[in-house]
Amino acid sequence: MKANVRTSWQVTRSVWYALFMREALARTTADRMAWFWMIFEPIAVIALMVGIRTLVMGKNQLILNAEFIPWLIIGLMGFFLYRENMIRLMGAIDSNKGLFAYRQVKPVDPVLIRSFVEATLRSFVFLLFIFIGVLLGLDMLPDKPLIAIWAWFSLWMLGLGTGLTLSALNKLIPEAGNIAKLLALPLLLVSGVIFPASIIPHHLQLFFLWNPIPHGLEILRNGFFHQYPVINGVSLLYLWFWALFLLCLGFILHLRYEMRLKAK
Repeated sequence: MKANVRTSWQVTRSVWYALFMREALARTTADRMAWFWMIFEPIAVIALMVGIRTLVMGKNQLILNAEFIPWLIIGLMGFFLYRENMIRLMGAIDSNKGLFAYRQVKPVDPVLIRSFVEATLRSFVFLLFIFIGVLLGLDMLPDKPLIAIWAWFSLWMLGLGTGLTLSALNKLIPEAGNIAKLLALPLLLVSGVIFPASIIPHHLQLFFLWNPIPHGLEILRNGFFHQYPVINGVSLLYLWFWALFLLCLGFILHLRYEMRLKAK
């Protein structure tokens, strides 16, 4: 009797499903504080920023055509989506090293699945904040939902590309991972997360927009507040240029150095 022969796609799908269940359980149940930190971190940053704004600016409105707290929440959530993909994907290979004894499991598989798990969790937390904000009377419902969803997806792809590249570089050149972790806080400050891009002097906006993250955050905020002014030069096309470049680079590194990534 002829044995059942599975196709390559069926094998890959089975591997991804097993990795997804393993990663989701580890992410949500292995650490008792996992859900707490995912929710508490943005609340703490929001409280700090609101306190600083009240202390320094009083009741002056910094944001045009948008409430400050919803504007800040949306920016933080978009940035955390990118940052978690950038940082957490670097440890995906080491966390699943024992599985590489199975030839069906490649180093790129746990990286992709961890990114999907992170995006799913961050999207759930974002929806939770939107729901709570609406209950509290905040303007948290998007005026242009499709644009908001596309900007959110774009930020995820940028984070996936960055994390995919760094996951390989971190194994090949360990110093690269340390540098990436050190850049997390400066990126928060220079990506327009806690201040509007419109207050940056015009002659400095060109340098500010070299960073692809503000392009996604500004479009995401514009999707929630249709009258929110987006500065000239903001484009998701530029963000996708970086996302596709980093995705291609990451896949090339994983393909070229697959055996070294498994062995290290």
